[in-house]
Amino acid sequence: MNTEQADAPTSANPEAPATTPETPLTAEELTALKTQAAKAQENWDLLLRTTADFDNFKKRAARERQDAVKYANESLLQKLIPILDNFDMAITAASNAKEGAAQSLQTGVNMILTQFRSALTDAGLEEIDAANKTFDPNFHEAVSQQETADAPEGQVVQQLRKGYKLRDRLLRPATVIVAKKPSA
Repeated sequence: MNTEQADAPTSANPEAPATTPETPLTAEELTALKTQAAKAQENWDLLLRTTADFDNFKKRAARERQDAVKYANESLLQKLIPILDNFDMAITAASNAKEGAAQSLQTGVNMILTQFRSALTDAGLEEIDAANKTFDPNFHEAVSQQETADAPEGQVVQQLRKGYKLRDRLLRPATVIVAKKPSA
């Protein structure tokens, strides 16, 4: 055995014949090997891209599943908000009625309103308190401006309708009147 054969790399299979300089590859075999190597590299790149796409899909699906759970009550709460508004109006009307029967009505409606608000808060509903705050178009809907020297320009001077959020998502903006400088 000569030194060239001893130094030649052997394959993982010890029974496989080692390539020696005495048996060179033909041009066709070399071309076939290059073609196979290129195809193997192409398949490897495809595998890496597919694996990355699949990992991204799993992450996106997990995020969407979390959002679906987090905001599952959104449509229900949008239907209940007008009821909450009606309770507020009933309390206002009952407080303006005569004493006696109106007092018991007011007490009962107040209890229902408190219980209803508690249930909505437990479901993730938050009121947006806009009174005397700086106007924020992300949470407030301005329907009018009022000239006043009592409040700085851009401050909410009156809240006409309450706004609501479900956790960090806006369901309905607060309807407000915003202060502006009095004209000279």
